Amino acid sequence: MLNYQRYRRNPVINYPEREWPNKEIEKAPVWCSVDLRDGNQALIDPMHVNEKIEMFQFLVKLGFKEIEVGFPAASQIEYDFLRQLIERRLIPDDVRVQVLTQCREELIDRTFDAIEGCKQAVVHIYNSTSTLQRDVVFHMDREHITEIAVKGTHMVKERAASFPGRIILEYSPESFTGTELDYALEICNAVQREWQPTPQEPMIINLPSTVEMNTPNVYADQIEWMIKHLENRESLIISVHPHNDRGTGVASAELALLAGADRVEGTLFGNGERTGNVDIVNIAYNMFSQGINPELNLERVNDIIEIYERCCKIPIHPRHPYAGKLVFTAFSGSHQDAINKGVQAMKERNSQIWQVPYLPIDPSDIGRQYEPIVRINSQSGKGGVAFIMDTYFGFKLPKAMHREFADVIQEISEKQGEVSPEQIMESFRREYLERKEPLHFRRLQVDDLSEETKSDFDTKVRVIYTLHGEQKSFEAVGNGPIDAVKRGIAEEFGPNIKILDYEEHALQSGSNSQAAAYIHLLDGETGRVTYGVGVSSNITRASVRAIFSAVNRLELVK
Repeated sequence: MLNYQRYRRNPVINYPEREWPNKEIEKAPVWCSVDLRDGNQALIDPMHVNEKIEMFQFLVKLGFKEIEVGFPAASQIEYDFLRQLIERRLIPDDVRVQVLTQCREELIDRTFDAIEGCKQAVVHIYNSTSTLQRDVVFHMDREHITEIAVKGTHMVKERAASFPGRIILEYSPESFTGTELDYALEICNAVQREWQPTPQEPMIINLPSTVEMNTPNVYADQIEWMIKHLENRESLIISVHPHNDRGTGVASAELALLAGADRVEGTLFGNGERTGNVDIVNIAYNMFSQGINPELNLERVNDIIEIYERCCKIPIHPRHPYAGKLVFTAFSGSHQDAINKGVQAMKERNSQIWQVPYLPIDPSDIGRQYEPIVRINSQSGKGGVAFIMDTYFGFKLPKAMHREFADVIQEISEKQGEVSPEQIMESFRREYLERKEPLHFRRLQVDDLSEETKSDFDTKVRVIYTLHGEQKSFEAVGNGPIDAVKRGIAEEFGPNIKILDYEEHALQSGSNSQAAAYIHLLDGETGRVTYGVGVSSNITRASVRAIFSAVNRLELVK
């Protein structure tokens, strides 16, 4: 048995007046990427300067307006990287770099050296405020912890006064989720009283879930409570920095936005310490799926994956939301069938609104392709095989044919596992289109008898075919070419056959268009049924080929 008795529940707040559950996310927050600091410090092989520059420029391309570039006072490589960004003028005028520093004078001085020449920067100071760290790490009471934060703020304020660019202060009570709310409020108010923000020149109060300690609703309660009690709210930008220790970082961030947060710090795909930071890509695509502009350029997810995996040396999990290789793949037969029907319904209704079962967004909207949506294995059903035939190759199989052909593919998949679309098409050719033995249709002549006879039959056909390679022919009449060919085969070879269903459609448009015909044929002697399929630029020839295909499949001619 797990030793669960060693652990205690983290406290929740008594906050019945909460309002966030009745709200909805209506717009994107201010995004701040911390890939180059919080994400980079968690890499086994941290990025070198050139990789950092490439990542920075890509983050700018994605639309990030605030990017935390590192801890320049604590790392020479991060100092050198920032200096290159500034000296090579790689920071666009509408982008703010953010630098992290502890509240120590020598580190703050070094930080201001690093940002010299920068037009605007966020200087992010922090100190841990949690009950546990005050006790076991710093051995300090609240008063001394607050003094550290206020002195750090004062030092930044002094240097900002003579800095030629614009300085925005960000303060984080680190381990906010483990800090008593009344104390978190006390220290944040003390910092802003020292900084004196205004609505025109606001400061950032960042409330990090440095370690996830409870369910996301508790974090939302904490954020809303702070927002309602902070002094000078109109001069503050409330930021959140969720981590993912409990696997609920995205939920925590989304509920924090409901609670009134203005800004989210996170990383691409959730990279970061332990289980990582909140995944900004995930949140942004969630917004996109609800018809909200995420205010980031995320149309080409494969490009984001490529640079992330190359610079961070971490692979994307195949089930990662939106980005994983398998997230737009359906192995379940019922899922495949629903996807097929959903796509067909959209086409038939000419709908501009995306509504397809099991696919919350259109993969093509984020640079993915339809090809991997349905994959066929032994667990797949008839709908998936039909979807592949339609989407990849243009064959719209009659519904009654779905099971028949799916059984063919099932037999293959049970032997080898997954079956590729190319293998499915090859099986379709072998089973239907190239089923030309022993009867092989060659040519057809059709004559209209409607003005020459008073018979019920108005069509005469002459069919040239081969039987086991030997050329032969027959003539027959009927109430149309298909009926006449069926009667001719019955008269020539004796089987009692009946056409149960007939469907046709164009395979492609234009002068070289092909038509596909499907004949559902019944052997009246045995009761066996099967489909035959024919393709030709002439729909009548396609139909005759389909009849011959079905006769061969039923093995009615020896």
